[in-house]
Amino acid sequence: MLVLSRKPGEALRIGEDIEVTIVEVKGEMVRLGIDAPRSVPVWRKELWVAIVEENRKAAEEAASAEIPVVKPAPVPVKVTDLLVKKKNKGIAE
Repeated sequence: MLVLSRKPGEALRIGEDIEVTIVEVKGEMVRLGIDAPRSVPVWRKELWVAIVEENRKAAEEAASAEIPVVKPAPVPVKVTDLLVKKKNKGIAE
């Protein structure tokens, strides 16, 4: 882990697209300003951990869920098939 000392108004860069600015230091609280492209998600860690845990639980539940047996639908009969059968039946009689 890289540890830096910064004063309010100072910033640091992460890659070419992300800038983190120290906005305010008040007691033990530090306010940060994060300038990043909209395509880069920025999450508070506790929220990220909660999302990952929910996704893991959902994946486990889906994997352990019983797969329902689906009966195949009956094959549709064409009207022409019925006419041919009726015609053939009439010839055989």
